Parts: sequence; C-alpha cells; structure tokens
Amino acid sequence: MLTSGRVTCVRMQERFGGIGASPLLACPAGAIVVRRGPLPCKFLRMEFLVEIEVALPADLDEDRRSALVAAEFERGSALAQAGVLRAIWRVPGRLANRAIWSAADATALHEALVSLPLWPYMDVAVTPLARHPVASACRGLPAALGADPAAG
Repeated sequence: MLTSGRVTCVRMQERFGGIGASPLLACPAGAIVVRRGPLPCKFLRMEFLVEIEVALPADLDEDRRSALVAAEFERGSALAQAGVLRAIWRVPGRLANRAIWSAADATALHEALVSLPLWPYMDVAVTPLARHPVASACRGLPAALGADPAAG
C-alpha cells in the first residue's frame, strides 16, 4: 500500500479485502484510490451509471411543466459543460434517460442530482462504475452519438 497525504493507493486485488474507506476512484497502474479526506487533485473522479425515470403529476399545469422542462434542459446543459454529465441517452417511449455522470464522490453526485429542477419527480438508480481491464482496448463512443454518420 502506498500513502501520499490523505490518499491511499492499493492494488486492485486488495479492493475487496476490507479496506473500509470509500469511495473508490480509478488511478493508474492497476491501483485504486481510497478517499480519506478532501481530494488532493480535482481530476480524481468517480463515474456512475445513473438511471432516471420522471413521473410528472397528471394535474401539473402545462405552463409549469414547460418551465420545469426548460429549466431542466438548462441545468443539464450546465452540468454537461462542467464535465459532470458525461453522456446521456433517452429511453424511447418513456420520460426517462440513462447517463454517465462523473463526480468526486457519491455525495457530490447527489448534490448534482438534487440540483435538477425535475428532482422532486424523479426515481433515480445509481450504479458506481469501476475500470474494466478491457477498457483500454475499447474505442469509446463518438462525441456525436446518434448524429448522421454521413455528416462527419
């Protein structure tokens, strides 16, 4: 185990050995970072799969609904620009989405989620993500997923 300030790196094999501190963050060379206090650098972040279902009340005034949806778009765009909302997909046929979010820890993710105007109407499921050994071989997703492939 290597210790540097308030952060401890341990090998991936030790991940389930009762380390007890959390959250776990990916770091280079097959290690994980266990957060013991404030993050020493802002680039250490966790990624989360966030599944959101929105259930607006049937009696919600149309003007209020439109205002909430517009405010949600603005806040979501701001979170995307800040690098918190990394990728998002709509679930066809439902007022729902699946997204990859990035945050320093679960508390920071929660703060971002509750900042969404539609938060009171959301059912949210969060899955923390860890680096997979095959990830370095994956090509990733194009920036304009879903855009017309003939356009670029």
